[in-house]
Amino acid sequence: MAAKKIAKVGVKKEKGYLYFVDKHGDVSAAKMARGAKKGGSAKKVAKVGIKRQEGYLYFIDKQGDISAAKMVRGGTKKKKSVKKTKKRK
Repeated sequence: MAAKKIAKVGVKKEKGYLYFVDKHGDVSAAKMARGAKKGGSAKKVAKVGIKRQEGYLYFIDKQGDISAAKMVRGGTKKKKSVKKTKKRK
């Protein structure tokens, strides 16, 4: 997986939180659910505003920066299903 760095943010990750790039291109964090404890709603950590490109996976790397990797689409292709019509009498 050859990921390339998109933006240097330098977010310090805290244990127990999930960090992600939200739909606005900013870095957000949400408290992870553990056992009976529920998770929390997402809070904006850093305002970056990157433009997303289709076919790429955006994530926060070990340095706390935004990186992107091209998505690999594997698996088998679905066969087209043929619709059967009822005969009219």
